[in-house]
Amino acid sequence: MTYPEFEARWRPAGGAERANYGLFLQDLCELLEVPKPDPTTDDPAQDAYVLERAVQFNDGARKSTGRIDLYKRGCFVLETKQGTDTPDQQQRLNRAELGLPATTRRKGHAVRGSAKWAEMMQAARQQALGYVRALPAEEPRPLFVLVADVGYCLDVYANFAGVGDSFVPFPDQSRFRLPLSALADAGTRAMLRQLFTEPRELDPSRRAARVTRELAGYLAGVSAQLERAGHAPDVVAQFLMRCLFTMFSEDVGLIPKTSFTGMLRTYSTPEMREFLPDALAGLWRTMDLGGFSPDLKARLRRFNGKLFHDATALPLSTDQMALLLKAAEADWTEVEPAIFGTLLERALDPKERHSLGAHYTPRRYVERLVLPTVLEPLRREWAAAQAAGARRLDEGQPKEARAELVRFLNRLTSIRILDPACGSGNFLYVTLEHLKRLEGEVLAAINSYGHTGLLDLGGGTTVSPRQLLGLELNPRAAAIADVVLRIGYLQWHLRTHGVTQLAEPLLDEYQNIRQQDAALQHDPPVPRLDAHGLPVTRWDGTTRLHPATGQPIPDETARTAVFDYPNPKPAAWPEADFIVGNPPFVGPARMRDALGDGYTEALRKAYKGKVPDSADLVMYWWYNAAAAVQRGPAERFGFITTNSLKQTFNRRVMHPFLEGEPAPLTLTFAIPDHPWVDAAEGAAVRIAMTVAERTSANSTAGGNY
Repeated sequence: MTYPEFEARWRPAGGAERANYGLFLQDLCELLEVPKPDPTTDDPAQDAYVLERAVQFNDGARKSTGRIDLYKRGCFVLETKQGTDTPDQQQRLNRAELGLPATTRRKGHAVRGSAKWAEMMQAARQQALGYVRALPAEEPRPLFVLVADVGYCLDVYANFAGVGDSFVPFPDQSRFRLPLSALADAGTRAMLRQLFTEPRELDPSRRAARVTRELAGYLAGVSAQLERAGHAPDVVAQFLMRCLFTMFSEDVGLIPKTSFTGMLRTYSTPEMREFLPDALAGLWRTMDLGGFSPDLKARLRRFNGKLFHDATALPLSTDQMALLLKAAEADWTEVEPAIFGTLLERALDPKERHSLGAHYTPRRYVERLVLPTVLEPLRREWAAAQAAGARRLDEGQPKEARAELVRFLNRLTSIRILDPACGSGNFLYVTLEHLKRLEGEVLAAINSYGHTGLLDLGGGTTVSPRQLLGLELNPRAAAIADVVLRIGYLQWHLRTHGVTQLAEPLLDEYQNIRQQDAALQHDPPVPRLDAHGLPVTRWDGTTRLHPATGQPIPDETARTAVFDYPNPKPAAWPEADFIVGNPPFVGPARMRDALGDGYTEALRKAYKGKVPDSADLVMYWWYNAAAAVQRGPAERFGFITTNSLKQTFNRRVMHPFLEGEPAPLTLTFAIPDHPWVDAAEGAAVRIAMTVAERTSANSTAGGNY
């Protein structure tokens, strides 16, 4: 079937959904050149690709059966509806002119483009999500949920993480709804064909990961060469972060396209290269304050932000210029912020550069914790707000219906999420992206009432990095986390809204990533002295390669001073509504080697009676997060921990929070054994995930945790 034939057949579709949907879906398969569904059998377990796939809902004592309009195992659940282009009143007039009696529109229809139609499409989405939940546990979860208005459009939602109900508009809020006319495009048909045949290949993070690793490799090469030339690693890191942000700004249109790359080419010639540091410093001062750039021959927006306050630029050799140009010529719009921070940290840290090619934590692993901790409770709130709005609309109160949605938008743009071990920001960025996706859905629903949900980059009425709080001891990682959040936020905003509604300065100084110890607060450290008054030292963890075996061994010459930490007490965390992260993994036997005697003793003293000395380091974070949720305002926390969480000494930290009638906290999600990647070594490890919330009337009892 060609598109003109498909369009001519289905554009006039109307009437009863059940009369049309089967024919429509079979014709769609023919248009996409994919096999048509198989006949349904009397055994749902055998029905891998069928119309009317039966699923059983278990509602306590009651059991009921639902039927998925079109199901393909491991690929999608598809629900159909039937909208109309003709309002009831116009239909009655048309029939009256023909001398025919008035008829009542079939139940379930709604005028396309109206608030009632938007409500119908959302109800269909929720119905499809109910089918996903009802599928047998042994079946692979579908990656997509599709909602079709027969003959009009197809809405596409994806959940590549395979966790919960977080099926989000795909590829984004502005492009998830495919009108019938979109099927005329061969690229759109190819995408839908892949959705039927190889849905995992549509995961955008796969290509983004390849691009990001390549860029980090270029930056690592420049960084290593500049350090060998005698520049301090921190100075090199700041210089390269300014370079990469300028490359990103060029590719997304915040400065003229190809202007920075062209400038690098101009100054790469032997006679011009000595002037490059002056040119870069001049450009970055202009980006900091805004104004005309002679080298770019353009007036630039005011970026501000502490990234460009220091405009120091370094001289580059021919080889260094070549590597920097390779990085500039890449497409920075495809960078994956969820892993870029980790790779950039390895690229810019001389001690970690060896692990640049090692494994990193995939974003889908991060999502498996972020979604149940932060997004799923918010999506339940959003579903409740939509239901309340629908009731108001049925009562003829559209203004009040819209107000229900605006109330949730205000909640969404004011919550705070804390990662108390944020590293280079991957958990915070993934959280930000999903919050922005949810915000897009909320704004679209508000807009369906004929009013615009306004965005204001600096005014607090949009989800932004100001809501993402981080604590990180490593100053380089903290700086990278700040850059990652800014790139990710601007990337999302520009993809969704373009350069409109971007207030200046583009880089507000949120001060939301704080460099501090998240476990221990203390007075200034004091060097520990031995009996002769000489400083006590210990191995600092640095390794060297054995000359014979080539294997890493401790470098006995790498020593660091041992300090004592007076007046230790648990660290103070900023207030937040949700806490999520991946605290450091150090077992009790290795704690003194990793942290030093003085710090280990101070830590155990500060948490005496709360965390046993034999507990893993991660349990100090678990204790603080649990206490924050118990006292409020934090509502829920989720952490990656070692899979030794269930061992006796670690469980003792959990007992006071999870026992009692009722227990102060309830575990709502747990994975006792999950693959992970050790951030320091890039090695595969096994971990546990736990999510806990303050116990309420709606909580499930903690039970035998």
